[in-house]
Amino acid sequence: MDVSGLVEKTVIGLGYEFVDLERVGRGLMRVYIDKPDGVNVDDCATVSHQLTRLFAVEGVDYDRLEVSSPGLDRPLRKAADFTRFSGREVRLRTRMPREGQRNFVGRIIAVTGERLTLEVEGANIDFELGDLDRAHLVPEF
Repeated sequence: MDVSGLVEKTVIGLGYEFVDLERVGRGLMRVYIDKPDGVNVDDCATVSHQLTRLFAVEGVDYDRLEVSSPGLDRPLRKAADFTRFSGREVRLRTRMPREGQRNFVGRIIAVTGERLTLEVEGANIDFELGDLDRAHLVPEF
């Protein structure tokens, strides 16, 4: 059973953005949701109640469910994530080193298909999204 797909469809159907699903030890399942103006406790409760009912019907095995915002250092995974946060600063790690470096911090300049352009220390660098190990927003205060 594709639990992530079930959760994604349900979260989107409720009007939220599905960010991620983590399965942690001891049966803990964490679901991260977002929306343009941010999520609050009521949003998390709404999604949690719906997912609890869905899991009962579908027979999904879990012990505890947490639904929350992805936080200020939100992970970026899809091209749409990078497009949404165009102009923002991100911290990313590549799967393989580029000129001896795997960690980069820069501002999102453009996203074209599966290619990301970052401005890093005044120079534009292109990355294939498939080559990224992980990427997160740098919190703005």
